[in-house]
Amino acid sequence: MSTIFGPVHSRRFGVSLGIDLSSRVKQCNFDCLYCELAPAPAMIHQHTITPVEAVIADLKEALAKHPSIDVITITANGEPTMYPYLNTLIEQIDTIKGNIQTLILSNSACLNDEKVFNSLLNLDQVKLSLDAATPETFKKIDRPAEGIEIGEIIASITRFSHVFKGKLFLEILFVKGINDSLSEIEALNSALLGIHCERIDIGTIDRPPAYAVQGLRFEELYALSHHFDPTLPIHIVSRTHAQATPSSYSDSDILSTLDKRPLTRDDIDALFDSESKERFQILLNQGKILQIERSNVIFFTPSENINRKRSK
Repeated sequence: MSTIFGPVHSRRFGVSLGIDLSSRVKQCNFDCLYCELAPAPAMIHQHTITPVEAVIADLKEALAKHPSIDVITITANGEPTMYPYLNTLIEQIDTIKGNIQTLILSNSACLNDEKVFNSLLNLDQVKLSLDAATPETFKKIDRPAEGIEIGEIIASITRFSHVFKGKLFLEILFVKGINDSLSEIEALNSALLGIHCERIDIGTIDRPPAYAVQGLRFEELYALSHHFDPTLPIHIVSRTHAQATPSSYSDSDILSTLDKRPLTRDDIDALFDSESKERFQILLNQGKILQIERSNVIFFTPSENINRKRSK
């Protein structure tokens, strides 16, 4: 079975070739409520290990077939940083990737391991998950293996964000009634303010989950985003835009809305009715609204406020 999948076209990361470091079986130190894979007990170590040589051979073959790739994405049916030869793999990928970026998608749980921490420093891009900031909610939503503590994870993410030279992204996935309370948002907000990153992607369940839990509607995600500090680079990632009900916005409403939280074109299409979209376009043409880019994602924000928006 090949360890490579794709290419996958992503708005956030471009055209990607994926590397699955646990292609035969789920191996993860979490058993998240929302996981698209079947439930499985959380574990600390991988038991089925693919040799580095096999991964590199598969990758060379895939790159020969698909030369126009933006990013090589390291992931797994589970948690890729549990792979015991991660540093060696990254080193060997670097020898063949050319100008292609390297990215890992991690749940952050192994970042307190210095070997993993230092390995990830050698990547071009890193996406870390942070679904909760309180111990009770963390254990409820992510169902971690014994000994994994959210305080250590937050401390490791914070330290990593201050030394990593590449692009760091965070992702929060919200589950209805689990981690969407105002108290949990307050705890997340406090943690996020100490972390330096390109973008914070917030989303919800969009595939059948492992357990009987529900996602949030787009309007709920949008309302929730306003409870985060306005200096944080929040981006709503949702496949539920089509379920949103457009509303009417005046010019001042549009500018006020974009001031509280910069929006993408998809967000605007979901939230604004046709007349409001026309008003938005006029404001854009007048220069009262400007575009900003956060690693392949275009946001719109009031021009007069752009200088006080947070940057890395």
